[in-house]
Amino acid sequence: MQPLLLNHAGASPLSAAALAALQDHLALESRLGPMEAGEAVAPRLQRLREDAARLLNAGTDEIAFHGSGSAAFGAAWAAFVHATPLRAGDRILVGRQEWGGNLATYRRSGAQVEVLPCRADGSVDVEAAAKMIDEKVRLISLTWLPANGGLINDAAGLGRVARAAGVPYLIDAGQALGQLPVDVQALGCDVLKGAGRKHLRGPRGTALLYVRKGFQDRLEPPWVDVSGARFETAEQPVALRLALQVAIAEALEIGIGNIAAHVQTLAVQLRERLAELPHVRLHDLGDGPRSGLVSFSVEGEAAPATRARLAQRGIHVGANGVPYTPLDMQYRGLEGIVRASFSWLNNEADIERLASAL
Repeated sequence: MQPLLLNHAGASPLSAAALAALQDHLALESRLGPMEAGEAVAPRLQRLREDAARLLNAGTDEIAFHGSGSAAFGAAWAAFVHATPLRAGDRILVGRQEWGGNLATYRRSGAQVEVLPCRADGSVDVEAAAKMIDEKVRLISLTWLPANGGLINDAAGLGRVARAAGVPYLIDAGQALGQLPVDVQALGCDVLKGAGRKHLRGPRGTALLYVRKGFQDRLEPPWVDVSGARFETAEQPVALRLALQVAIAEALEIGIGNIAAHVQTLAVQLRERLAELPHVRLHDLGDGPRSGLVSFSVEGEAAPATRARLAQRGIHVGANGVPYTPLDMQYRGLEGIVRASFSWLNNEADIERLASAL
């Protein structure tokens, strides 16, 4: 039986065309030499920048590429604190579902990290957030689609609050890129980052960073390269980026809105099917439209054990522990969750196969 991949929120497989782009360039490097091969494909690398800008509704001079979402975040964060170091008493406001790596970095800064209030469904409370802001708030940070379930936070609403207060606003869009339409103008963010390996179906070792042009003058990277854009280095994995270009172009051709509709339809059906199983408990948050990440647990079985058992039957899902979203997992008393996540590659038969295995 064919393997069933339901871990697109972890990493999604390359398309045949993206794989061919990667392999073809490595072959070209072996013939011409890496520097010469890079020069030969310069127009395609520019196309990547243009496609990424189109994906985010940004300018090409607002886009940078990195090896991971964490590296992209780190580049922006380092430039932020290098320009204006944080001091005792400074405040950073984060969502309850903040990605663990971001949260750990903020806590090391010396600033006071405070959690934004949540509505009853677990999503960020925009109106309450506005009341928390004073002159000591240096940054607002939000994980838009948390890694531990189906919540879609009101990122645009929080963006309006941040703009009104003049506070820098960072969005972790790791689970949004390629799954939902992303419009940085509508979101009102100053910085947005996300990996290419998830719903975009790009290769591992790729990530996008958006830094709003009007915000760039407030940043100062602590180190610079001899050439290259301000927030990236001249050295780059050209083969990986050519594969990412193909992946983004394919997503744009399918239509991100079409992908979102298909993924959310499947996720709704899976939630309904799992709710019928008496020994399965859903752990999703949100009372509005949810993402294609469905979190659950099986009674009497730890999340890694469920993941391993399903893998033996050719069904591949994710299993997240507390470090991924520590504030929310601890708040809800969760030690781990199993996570099924959809792509436009999946169909209704995949839902029944997973439910039957559970």
